[in-house]
Amino acid sequence: MIRLGINVDHVATIREARKTVEPDPVAAAVAVEMAGADQVTVHLREDRRHIQNRDVRLIREVVRTAMNLEMAATAEMQEFALALHPDSVTLVPEKREEVTTEGGLDLKNAPPAVGDLVSTITKAGIKVCAFLDPDIDQIKQAAHLQFHAVEIHTGSYANASGKAKEEELQKIKDVAAAIRHLGLAAHAGHGLGYHNVTPIVEITEIEELNIGHAIVSRAVFVGLDRAIRDMLRLMGRF
Repeated sequence: MIRLGINVDHVATIREARKTVEPDPVAAAVAVEMAGADQVTVHLREDRRHIQNRDVRLIREVVRTAMNLEMAATAEMQEFALALHPDSVTLVPEKREEVTTEGGLDLKNAPPAVGDLVSTITKAGIKVCAFLDPDIDQIKQAAHLQFHAVEIHTGSYANASGKAKEEELQKIKDVAAAIRHLGLAAHAGHGLGYHNVTPIVEITEIEELNIGHAIVSRAVFVGLDRAIRDMLRLMGRF
C-alpha cells in the first residue's frame, strides 16, 4: 500500500496572497489526517513565500501520523530541523527566482557539507530523503551519501505527452527499481494529479507519494476531505 503525503504549502500560498490569517495550513494539516492521508509535508523555503516558521512548529505539534519537512541543504535549515525533529526531512534544491522546484538535487557535484548534513540529521533519529531527477548516477550518489530514501522528481513525466510521456515513465520505473536495489526507499512527487497518478501507483517499488498543488486546487471546488479521498481512491486505498 503506497503512503500518501499531502503538501499543505499552497494553503499558505492563498493566505500569503492577502497577508492575513486564513486559510490556516495548521487547520489544513488536521483535515488532511482526518481525510486519511498518511503524512503532512511542508516546504519551509528560504524566502518564506508560503509556509512560515510558526506554521511548521504548530503543525509538528498537531500531526499524529507523520511530518515530512522539505528544505534546502543549508546550515540554517539543519538547525531548524534538529530543533523541530520531524519524522523525515527531504532535501530539495531551491532558487529564489523559481516559481516552484524545477528539478532534483545535483548530488554528483554536491559539496562535502551535504554529506555532513545527512549524517548529522540521521544521527538525530530523523530519516533523510533526497529529491532527485530520475538519473541512475544521482541515485548511486544518494546511496553513497547514506540517504534513507529518494523522492523521484516526476515533473518531466507530468509535463510530457505522447511518446515522451511513456519514455519519462520508463525512466521512473527503472530508477525506482535501482533505488530499491541499492537499499533505499523509493518515493515520488511533483506535478502528480488525478489525471496522471495511476501509472505511478502501479510501480511496485514506490512506497510513498507526496502531492500538494493538485489536491489543494481540487479542494477549492469540492473541499479538502473530498479531494484527498478522491486521490486515495485512485491509489486503490478504498
